[in-house]
Amino acid sequence: MLITTLCYIEHKDCYLMLHRTKKAHDINEGKWIGVGGKFLDRESPEECLLREVREETGYELTSWRFRGFITFLQENYETEYMCLYTADGFRVPSDEESGPSLAAKSGLSLAGPAFASDAPADWPVPACDEGVLQWVPKDQIGALNLWPGDRIFLRLLAEREEFFSLKLLYSGDDLLEAVLDGQPLT
Repeated sequence: MLITTLCYIEHKDCYLMLHRTKKAHDINEGKWIGVGGKFLDRESPEECLLREVREETGYELTSWRFRGFITFLQENYETEYMCLYTADGFRVPSDEESGPSLAAKSGLSLAGPAFASDAPADWPVPACDEGVLQWVPKDQIGALNLWPGDRIFLRLLAEREEFFSLKLLYSGDDLLEAVLDGQPLT
């Protein structure tokens, strides 16, 4: 059993998306996803969320919501249970707070998300060891290479305020079954 977090960081109707291109033997190779990862021993979901976001982006979350619980089943892989979050508040710690290693990794030394322009292409994007981070307008995310189940939960994030549970059964890249709050989706 694998337990993970995934977070979609929001800013001005965009999500910070990770194009998974750098990690060896990555089940998500070539896909676009949010940021997150595996729980460490004795971590709570929130501790994992905050650590993973900071490791992958350099950002420190200041406002987030636990939106859903996703169960992934795929042949030849262990069952994955994922805590799904959105975050709408974050800051980039200063060099004094984070030390030179975080500032160097992120490529940013801002005190917060003070993006001078309204154009997502002009917003600072930290470096990430697992791929390329990019701010993507929410209405353009559907054109990206996403898992079919991710399309479902991204739609749920846009349409629903209440917490949801989603079970996804895959064979390779093919989604065979999706069950939302105990009811099969057709």
